[in-house]
Amino acid sequence: MHFFANLVLIVQLLSALAIIGLVLVQHGKGADMGASFGSGASGSLFGATGSANFLSRSTAVAATLFFACTLGLAFIANGKPSAASGADTALDRAPVTAPAPAASGAAAIPGAVVAPAPAAASAASN
Repeated sequence: MHFFANLVLIVQLLSALAIIGLVLVQHGKGADMGASFGSGASGSLFGATGSANFLSRSTAVAATLFFACTLGLAFIANGKPSAASGADTALDRAPVTAPAPAASGAAAIPGAVVAPAPAAASAASN
């Protein structure tokens, strides 16, 4: 399963880079990199429709692939952990013990002031 998650992550990163490149190459309102591919010319590499149709479809395919990889990674990450996942399962199985009561006296915490017990205080006042 770990290999599959790494494979999906690599495909997601490659599709993200493809989206970035395809968006930068597309023809905008001004003269940009899309004009270098001869957009609108009938003898261009992409045919009579120009590069806009090919680039926009390629961007849509890359975006769909990116979205599918993102959903796949979320599904993989949300899966239940296996029994041998490590410290989390060991902590769940550890018995819970109550802490030992503190000793009644100054020996429990050095330098601490210990208040007298209520029974000793009432006996001292009589």
